[in-house]
Amino acid sequence: MFRYALRRLLLTVPVLLGLSVIVFLIMSLIPGDPAQAILGSYATPENLERLRADLGLDLPLPQQYLVWLGNILQGDLGRSYALNRPVLDEVLERFGATLLLAGTSLVICILLGVLAGIVSAIRQYGWSDRIITLLVLIGISVPAFWLGMLMIMAFSVGLRWFPTSGMTAAYGGGGILDILHHLVLPAFALAIVAAGVIARLTRSNMLEVLRQDYIRTARAKGLGEGRVVMRHAFKVALVNLIPVIGVQAGFVIGGAVYIETVFQWPGIGRMLVNAISTRDLLLVQGGVLVVAASYVLFNLLADLLQHWLDPRIQA
Repeated sequence: MFRYALRRLLLTVPVLLGLSVIVFLIMSLIPGDPAQAILGSYATPENLERLRADLGLDLPLPQQYLVWLGNILQGDLGRSYALNRPVLDEVLERFGATLLLAGTSLVICILLGVLAGIVSAIRQYGWSDRIITLLVLIGISVPAFWLGMLMIMAFSVGLRWFPTSGMTAAYGGGGILDILHHLVLPAFALAIVAAGVIARLTRSNMLEVLRQDYIRTARAKGLGEGRVVMRHAFKVALVNLIPVIGVQAGFVIGGAVYIETVFQWPGIGRMLVNAISTRDLLLVQGGVLVVAASYVLFNLLADLLQHWLDPRIQA
């Protein structure tokens, strides 16, 4: 297990390095001048050149990347132009809210997706299977941000059950119950698509396992259907589901960018939108890099967990 974990960890190094190159190049291609965005449209050419030199923007692009990468390896993501504070501090401050939203959504999508997939598999071609399949197809087809706006219209504006935006109430909020009250709508809006993917793959894996000979043998021995499904079939199907759950974990973190904008959730997604509008390149680069690295690490954890459950699986 240790050798497998070490090998997989070493394989993530070139992936993270490649991500840093892609993030840096994409940000460098965004039109506009950060110095102009900081000083405004009435800045003199001399002041613009002086600020570009201070920010290192006058260096060749490869040299800018090497300087940025060297600072990252030292734990320094730079300083935000617009906020005038370290990028790492801002990202870490926002990342907690994003993890809360993404983690809650991941738990919801796993519970809903696995339960729906199991029911659909054991009731194959029945009414419950058809209804679940229809709901899954609708859930996968609907964009998360559009679903979020529909939920705001229905449950916030119409029924007034949940708040429309934010993480806490403007006055007198901040408690656990207040945060959970604000968390319900964005978490479910973000979880629906991932739940549909997990449900479809759970169904297909369960159907494949339920057709195996040892399942028929277990039923012939008189074991209860619930024990056959959960202890024999689902335990085997779970091994193949773990990588999918790892991918969906990365999906909910990436999808948080849209949901946080719709619900004004104070996480990394909303921070990135604001940073792009102010041309704050270092803040955008730092935020995107942290999100991309989280995606890679979640998939690494999923691979390690899958190998732990079934040591026969190799990289």
